[in-house]
This record gives sequence, C-alpha cells and structure tokens, in this order.
Amino acid sequence: MARTTVQRADVWMLVREHPTVPVASTLRLAGALAEAHGSRFALWRTDELVLGVRGGRLELYTLGGERVPAPTVVCVRQVPGSMRDEREVTLLRHLRRMGAVLLNPVDAHLACRNKFQQLQELALAGLPVPDTLSYTNAPLEGVLHSPRFRAPCVVKAVRGSKGGQVFLAPDTRMLHDVRGSLALHVPLLFQEYVAGSHGRDLRVVVVDGEPVAAETRTARDGALTSNLATGGRATLCAGEHPEAEELAVRAARALGLAIAGVDLLFGPDDTFVVCEVNAVPGWRPGMTGVTPAVLALVDRSLAAAEAPVTEH
Repeated sequence: MARTTVQRADVWMLVREHPTVPVASTLRLAGALAEAHGSRFALWRTDELVLGVRGGRLELYTLGGERVPAPTVVCVRQVPGSMRDEREVTLLRHLRRMGAVLLNPVDAHLACRNKFQQLQELALAGLPVPDTLSYTNAPLEGVLHSPRFRAPCVVKAVRGSKGGQVFLAPDTRMLHDVRGSLALHVPLLFQEYVAGSHGRDLRVVVVDGEPVAAETRTARDGALTSNLATGGRATLCAGEHPEAEELAVRAARALGLAIAGVDLLFGPDDTFVVCEVNAVPGWRPGMTGVTPAVLALVDRSLAAAEAPVTEH
C-alpha cells in the first residue's frame, strides 16, 4: 500500500496530549493563527505524532502511518513543567533537527522548567533576584539546620505553576513541624521574603524583545500568592512601570525566550525584583496587544526561515 502524506502546514501550534484542555489564551491564539494562515496552519497534540528515523532521515508520522512534513515554525504551548526529557523534549528536539523554528526554543523551555535553573541564568545576567537557597539530594533536615538558611522565607517546589506549592514560612520551627507533610519528589527552594510584595506582583508579557502587556495582580484575603488561578485580581497597567517592563525584557532575553511572562516583585524604593519567568504565559482578553505581537513574530520567523541564503 502506498504511504500517504498529510498536507504540509508551515505553522504549527503544539499542545499537550489528550484529554488536557488548552487554556483560553492558547485557544484564542490558535484561532487567530488559523485565521491568518488558513490551511498553512495546524494544531497538533503531542500524543498524535510518531517519531521516526528511516533511511538515515528524520521523519514524523500520524498514528495511522501517514507521513507528516515538518513545519517551518512551531508555537509551543505546553507548560515546561509538564515536559519530560524522554517524551515531549525529545519531540521538540526532533522537530528542531528537522528544520523547524521553535517558539520558544528547547533550551529556553528547559531553563524555565526548574525555578532554580532560572535563577542561575538571571543572576549570571546581572538581574535582581531574591536571595535563594536550594539543594540537590541533601536531606531537608540538614538544609534547615544550615547556617546559610534564613527565615522568614518563601518556600517553593523547584517545579510548579499557578501559585501551587508556594507558602510563607515565618520561622525555622514551622518548617521543622511540617517537614513530614511536604511533597519532596522534587527539591524545594527557600527564597528571600520580599515583604513589600506580599500578596501582589507585576506580570509583564514580552514578545520578541518588546513588552506588549502588563498587569498588577493582587491576592485576596491577605494571601501570599497573587496568581489568578488562586483567586487573585488583576488590573491592566501597561506603560505605568517602564523600568519594570525594561527589566522584564532583559529577563526574557537572559533565558532565550521570544515569548515570556515575567513575574516581578515590588521591592523597596520603587525597585523591582524578578520572581520567575514563564515560557508559556497565559493572558486575559483585555491584553489586546499579545496576540497581534505573537502573530507578527510568527510572520517574521516564517520570512526569515524562507528567505534565500545569499553567499558573500
């Protein structure tokens, strides 16, 4: 039987496996890409593709055996924390080796997957970040007894999203009391408590080196985290904090992100501190500048990839 081939699509959006439902901003972006590119756009889930090497060449197939031509540009909309090296990361590397441009690149996603790895890159780039302590496989009890440990501190898992697994430890005794209840499948980090930002932060969305949206997020009922997923309220504020937006651009650049959501803490004397950077940010409908900016980035990436190579 002749082997059939799926119609080539130049632009892909890649999302998580079934039955995961993409977030609203991802669905809106997919609709905008479909409207802009028509049959040149395709949305794929990671569990719909089979990786292949045939005759020394890299190939992709559907589950039904049809060959899938590699796209030119892939908009990756899978949160890095859910990526696994032997699964989704391998697929992204496969697509990149087949010539696709990934938005964002694999290494940028991997840097954002681990909150402490983020801090390593941000600190090396000279950006302001909270003082932080973490570990690899040292016993938690030993870390808590370290003379370098300081409280109060914000406790986070090195992998997490939407404000989950984040709490304020007012003192060391509290951590000793609850250590048996902590999920330790990944290391924790203990981060300087920035009191002026308790229950509030600033989210800046950066696309291709430009701040295209910003909002302040405020927690309800005095809670520590202000993520919207945990009940926080958001107020649009693009252009109100230009120094913070410039810092967000630098943070995205330090991590190699073309599309980023940068969370900033309010420091003393009108300063800002980078809390963390998201490689697959969501955005609310009121952030009207984000989708057009991503569409323009995709168009530029297409044009650059399809431009003829000239010899000098």
